[in-house]
Amino acid sequence: MADSSVPVVCSFESRRADEMCSLITRHGGQPMSAPSMREIPIENNPIAIQIVKDMIAGKFPIVILLTGVGTEALFDVARSQGAYESLIEVLGKTTIVIRGPKPAAVLSKVGLRYAVRAPEPNTWRELIAEIDKSGIVIQGQAVAVQEYGLPNSRMYAELEKRGAIVTPVPVYRWALPEDTTPLETALRAAAAGNVDILLFTSANQVSSVLAVAEKQGDLPAIRAVIEQRTQVASIGPTCTEALIENGFPVNFEASPPKMGQLVRGSIERWRSLL
Repeated sequence: MADSSVPVVCSFESRRADEMCSLITRHGGQPMSAPSMREIPIENNPIAIQIVKDMIAGKFPIVILLTGVGTEALFDVARSQGAYESLIEVLGKTTIVIRGPKPAAVLSKVGLRYAVRAPEPNTWRELIAEIDKSGIVIQGQAVAVQEYGLPNSRMYAELEKRGAIVTPVPVYRWALPEDTTPLETALRAAAAGNVDILLFTSANQVSSVLAVAEKQGDLPAIRAVIEQRTQVASIGPTCTEALIENGFPVNFEASPPKMGQLVRGSIERWRSLL
């Protein structure tokens, strides 16, 4: 017989799935691992290759880097073309804007500096606000934006509203896991009301979960149980925004946006409502 004081916690984390399960167990939950996506570098990406060439040619006076993984991927694209050193040299003379600490760490390793960094919680809104405060002129400027999965149309719209000429740089993309069985099984359990907490650790996971749930006909039931009993927990503001946009209420948001805080806080909240 299941222990009603032990919540069943479903995690959609992929890369750090084992770590997430350990955290759930440590904080008194029963983990259900449902990896929801895999990262696919875009090999022989003609768009990214051309943009790297354009960067080296000096066509982008401003470059916005949104993630550390994406920044590394951009460098890998340059390496594949034998243009890495040229790109680093040009970026040293370019106004670089970053979203958070991870691209900062990547830049530091290669001796590059950024002009603007968004403060926590490191969403696109803080990024735009920091650009506004910085005094950097983007009116009429070509701005390359390293994408981090899904295109951020609202951020692009805000940049364009300020007169920027925006060029997205899709250096990698997301796909469903090669084996979706654990995700399908977890979503069926959620639809049946057998999951207490759903943990989301990235905005991209939301699209994967929606796609699979809709394909197997479980989405209406999942939405119903979320309204009645199952809690939804988010790693941070960007993820929360994606959930709300897709019609999911967010019962808990981690602050700071860390996996440990997400697990601990969501389980504590669940217990407080018993």
